[in-house]
Amino acid sequence: MKERIVELRKRFEDQLGNVADPEKLEELRLSFLSKKGQLQDLMKELSKIPNEQKKEAGQLINTFKQEVQQRFDEKKEELAAAAEKLLIESTESYDESMPAAFPCGSYHPITLVQRELEDIFESMGFDIEDYSEIVSDYDCFEAVNIPKFHPARDMQDTYYLTSKNQLLKSHTSAAQNAILRKYGPALKESGRPIRAVFPGRCFRNEAVDASHDNTFFQMEGVMVDKDISISNLIYFMKTMLSEVFGREVTVRLRPGFFPFVEPGFELDIKCLNCGGKGCPSCGNSGWLELCPCGMIHPNVLKMGGINTDEDPFEYTGFAFGLGLTRLAMMKYGVRDIRVFNDGDLGALSQFISA
Repeated sequence: MKERIVELRKRFEDQLGNVADPEKLEELRLSFLSKKGQLQDLMKELSKIPNEQKKEAGQLINTFKQEVQQRFDEKKEELAAAAEKLLIESTESYDESMPAAFPCGSYHPITLVQRELEDIFESMGFDIEDYSEIVSDYDCFEAVNIPKFHPARDMQDTYYLTSKNQLLKSHTSAAQNAILRKYGPALKESGRPIRAVFPGRCFRNEAVDASHDNTFFQMEGVMVDKDISISNLIYFMKTMLSEVFGREVTVRLRPGFFPFVEPGFELDIKCLNCGGKGCPSCGNSGWLELCPCGMIHPNVLKMGGINTDEDPFEYTGFAFGLGLTRLAMMKYGVRDIRVFNDGDLGALSQFISA
């Protein structure tokens, strides 16, 4: 039996080496592994050998069968890789002048607004950062001056996870501490100001209506250096809004409370859908809360490793949070925020990127 298997193995390897396409490989597989194949013939020969040799012979046949199957699998992958490489390298397999067989897709409107904003802020010297959607309780709250059991936590109805001290981030401010610690050394060593924006998806247990959803997008931004003031904040906000809308827009700055800034402001934009007359998009107020902002609280700068107890005001900075979802509503005249998350291709396909 051993000699028979050695002979059959050599024949198999010779034939496998000459296979150049999947069809021939399948023919060879059937000739060896099918119910009428050569390995089945080996099994039939077991009845002709003495009983004391059948166990060893059966094990040899089974091992050979496994080897054959493994070699087939390897050859199949090898042929598939070769076919893929040939397709990639072929200059005649792709004609870029041919029209698409299906209608072209488009970027989501929030993606369009986000990329436009990233370009604007990059032109003003800001770095673009990314941050996880699952964060720790410390980063989301404590590091931005919202300690445990503080009433300010009631402002956000948070989705907590079963993992200890983890949650879906309720605001992009959850990245502030990480950004300050990342760029802080360059600020202190070379005097390079911290200028960064970090867009992301946020989650809150909101009552869904035309202007609220439980999943929405924000863009957080910070700038830290010596002698940063509110006038710097206003300049950057007005520059950004004029670039986004391509025209002057009416804004108002009113006092607002946010634990991580002091003083804090609400920057509102006159509703572009109704011209300030009132509609469902703006809650019939004529104004849309767009950009909470303010001077970064000293406690936040301290926890981010920027300032120390000895000199708690060596560096100052401002922070702002843009509602990308609401900004997209104003830019594209969308009156119901739910359009963005409903997956309605009829609505979303209207947004074609440049």
